[in-house]
Amino acid sequence: MLTKRTFLAGLLGLAALTGSRAVGQEPVERILDATARVFPEVSTGVTALAVRSAPETKEYYVLRGREREVLVYDAAGQLIRRIALRLPEGSSDRAGPALLFGDDLAVEADGRLWVADRNGNALRVFSPEGVLERSLAVPQPTSLVLLPDGEVAYASMRSAKLITVLDRSGEPVREFGELADVATSQALNRFLNIGRLASDAAHNLYFSFSYVPEPTVRKYDRFGFLQMEIELATLDIQPAAAAARREIARQDGRAGIEWWPSPNNPINKIISAIGIDPYTQDVWLALGGLLMHFNAEGLRQGIYRTYTPERVRLEAVAVLVETDRLLLAGESGGVFEFPRPDKRRR
Repeated sequence: MLTKRTFLAGLLGLAALTGSRAVGQEPVERILDATARVFPEVSTGVTALAVRSAPETKEYYVLRGREREVLVYDAAGQLIRRIALRLPEGSSDRAGPALLFGDDLAVEADGRLWVADRNGNALRVFSPEGVLERSLAVPQPTSLVLLPDGEVAYASMRSAKLITVLDRSGEPVREFGELADVATSQALNRFLNIGRLASDAAHNLYFSFSYVPEPTVRKYDRFGFLQMEIELATLDIQPAAAAARREIARQDGRAGIEWWPSPNNPINKIISAIGIDPYTQDVWLALGGLLMHFNAEGLRQGIYRTYTPERVRLEAVAVLVETDRLLLAGESGGVFEFPRPDKRRR
């Protein structure tokens, strides 16, 4: 099977291996200002954005993972319900909370909610009203995507591969995606392979590595065949990547199974969010306050510094790509609407 790999080289005069622009023709960094703040009831704590399109309506879902709630908005951006994620009535107190911390969210066509509960070691399934219906035991899931035929794909901090797929009964049916080789310490290397999942209308899966120094995204079909890899190693990325590798080298070799960033372990995220145009398969990556746009072939189309309408720098933790706009959520400040700069140029 043919696999495309795009490596955006950082050496002068070299083009990408798949024929992208030479370095001198790389997109110029631009400013991208938000046109408005949307979903005004949301200010802090956003961990995921999702959309559900039904024949008669379109709804937006905002997960506030620490608060264990989902806010639902109509197509006009009006709040239509606030869902508290909870246990069924009469549940024993010893059952614990319905959700410990929600990292990611997916919504079924009928409104059922799937939440990756990293701290609770489970994928949680809630009714449209927010009542817990089902828990699938999964070690520290960080992201999930719903697939056809009742399957669900998830990424975990503990699995041997990047992506695991469960069938409708919750049994694993396949896993795929080799870990990147970044550190010699097994615990640290597994941590550095944490990532986020996204999908398109054809049910391809995109895995963005959160901590690999050179921003990297892999695209798989739903059965696990690698379609493309984007590894960004341009001149503008090299200083930050070199600094990240120095810190990884300093942390490497520490004993112990657990590893998590702290003042003593200061490894920062590289890719903080990923969004996919479901129809064109364009990729949008948030790297702190930067937003990068790649086409379906993996060639970089634009690089932008994102700001709120008040000219405050926005570091996105979630990206939702729509036909005519982008929705970016910050860790604080809320959710903002941005124009599609690629559409505006056209």
